[in-house]
Amino acid sequence: MKHLKEVDAVTTELREALAGAGVVLPSLRPDPVSIAHRYNPPLVELGRCSMEVARRLTAALTPTRQSRGERP
Repeated sequence: MKHLKEVDAVTTELREALAGAGVVLPSLRPDPVSIAHRYNPPLVELGRCSMEVARRLTAALTPTRQSRGERP
């Protein structure tokens, strides 16, 4: 039961962090198959997304030139 609460919390944190970066993954959820597994911790299922969402996610994860210390 501990893992179920933990995977729910992690999923919520990730959803909120992505939303803060302008990214919404509609399929983001705890993976039900891994939750049923007794010995391994559950997984977070990121799911599928449109190309636009993939681009936003890439942009959110790619450091900007300025944060890398480069000049524009």
